[in-house]
Amino acid sequence: MSSNAFLGSRVADAVAMPVHWYYDREALQRDYGPIDGYQAPRNPHPDSILWRSTYVALNSDGDILRDQARYWGQRGIHYHQFLEAGENTLNFRLATELVRWSTERGGYDPDRWLERYVEVMLTQGWHRDTYVEEYHRGFFTRYAQGKALRKCSIRDEHIGGLAQVPALFSLLDDLPLDEKRRIVREHVGLTHAHANVLRAADTLCRLLHRIHEGVGLREAILSEAGDWISTRKCEKWATQPDEHVVGQRFSPACYIDQAMPAALFLAWKCHDDFDRGIIANAMVGGDNCHRGAVVGALLGAACGIHPRWIEGLHQPPEPAAAS
Repeated sequence: MSSNAFLGSRVADAVAMPVHWYYDREALQRDYGPIDGYQAPRNPHPDSILWRSTYVALNSDGDILRDQARYWGQRGIHYHQFLEAGENTLNFRLATELVRWSTERGGYDPDRWLERYVEVMLTQGWHRDTYVEEYHRGFFTRYAQGKALRKCSIRDEHIGGLAQVPALFSLLDDLPLDEKRRIVREHVGLTHAHANVLRAADTLCRLLHRIHEGVGLREAILSEAGDWISTRKCEKWATQPDEHVVGQRFSPACYIDQAMPAALFLAWKCHDDFDRGIIANAMVGGDNCHRGAVVGALLGAACGIHPRWIEGLHQPPEPAAAS
């Protein structure tokens, strides 16, 4: 189940990737919908804000954009323009590297991982994403200023901070819950020094643990996520269009106070149907890739994943990891 949680998060991200940060639902439908599988991104992206985004590296220690920097400041540029159908965005590419790299070295170590994070982010061509999230830019600005790696975290409050939680959870499979929670909070805190992101990471860890114990997804949300969402309200909202709940009741944007309950709602509503949940998450737009860390992980752990999603991933897992 823990490997299915990680795999589910990757699938949800890859499905949402071409429509990431679409806020115009009509444009989303026109350009890609209805989504029923992996698609490649295309320019122009009508809701792209790269034209008003900036990041200038202080020196070579902060140069994480490399050859992608020339696209910043241009209109209509898709955030993931060079990715292929079924490929993961940067944060989930890092999650995959976390599992691969830690497994090769006999287990997870936060300080060694920070060194690896810096190494890959500064390696030309390691990833092909045009956009890098605010926390990466903040981290590497501080690193370029000469700060120690443990001092480079910023107070980023976005749900992208949860992208590596399902991956890390899969590495900690045999540990007691208290130890898992401690390690997850420490790991997320390496880059995200925001109390609400750390709280959300802890909630996701506890939810995945409960599902791993055999508890149903809705029951797990009821017992572990009451500070984020009311199951009574979920029952009421389940009859409303997803675009209304994630659009009017909750913002589809990236801020954790809205994105976490929105993701939990979609997981609760689609508790027995992985495909339905990850597609619904993609179709409501906004920061659907990073909500996928929650939606895909919970549904993958609770429901399993159809082989078609695994086969279509750009970097499918080894057969044992997909079981």
